[in-house]
Amino acid sequence: MSEFRPCFVIPVYNHEAAIGQVLLQLQPFGLPCLLVDDGSNEGCRATLEALAAEHPDWVRLRRHAQNQGKGGAVMTGLCWAYADGYSHAVQIDADGQHDTREIPQLLSLAEAEPAALVSGYPVYDESVPRGRLYARYLTHVWIWINTLSFTIRDSMCGFRVYPLASSVALLERQRLGRRMDFDPEIMVRMYWAGVTIRQLPTPVHYPLDGVSHFLVWRDNALISRMHARLFCGMLLRSPVLLWRNLRRWCRK
Repeated sequence: MSEFRPCFVIPVYNHEAAIGQVLLQLQPFGLPCLLVDDGSNEGCRATLEALAAEHPDWVRLRRHAQNQGKGGAVMTGLCWAYADGYSHAVQIDADGQHDTREIPQLLSLAEAEPAALVSGYPVYDESVPRGRLYARYLTHVWIWINTLSFTIRDSMCGFRVYPLASSVALLERQRLGRRMDFDPEIMVRMYWAGVTIRQLPTPVHYPLDGVSHFLVWRDNALISRMHARLFCGMLLRSPVLLWRNLRRWCRK
């Protein structure tokens, strides 16, 4: 069995008010942290450079010259982590919405099942925008349709542990959405590829710095097109997916 060697991957875009506190919460875990600055403004860029210089033993920084979207930043981080020899990457958002106290549970499950994609599924408090919450339910329904399964309880939570070998292999053979459509698409495609999906409930608070980069019209349009692409892919894969589900039910 290969060595379990995890790191953090954090996509950052203009979260200079929150990222320092997030790093402070992550430091006790003793894991390297790869920050991907997705073309942030000069203030955030300076903050990230200062943080990397302050913590050179565990914080490293790369910068996109232009904004590519959250998915583009995560893809850069995953490929960077894999090239540097890490086995798993803990994706966590830069705005402080994820509860870092849940990290040991995610890592424990990832170490026990190193081939699995381990993800939180959100338990929201009153800070969640209602429009975002209702839109997520619509995405849940489409994910269940496109996987012919209820296995994926939430596909949009960006708090997850990626098995890097299978994740990077998928990125190399499949073009994925680079913005808010990335999180659900990669989870569905990894499920299609036979990767086990494990999910744990995790508290989510919106957000520490009040910055949201979800653009309602653009991102909902991207997500809608993603669901359409996945639906076509599901139709082609439906015999395999149905057979897999039948085998799972027979084993119960």
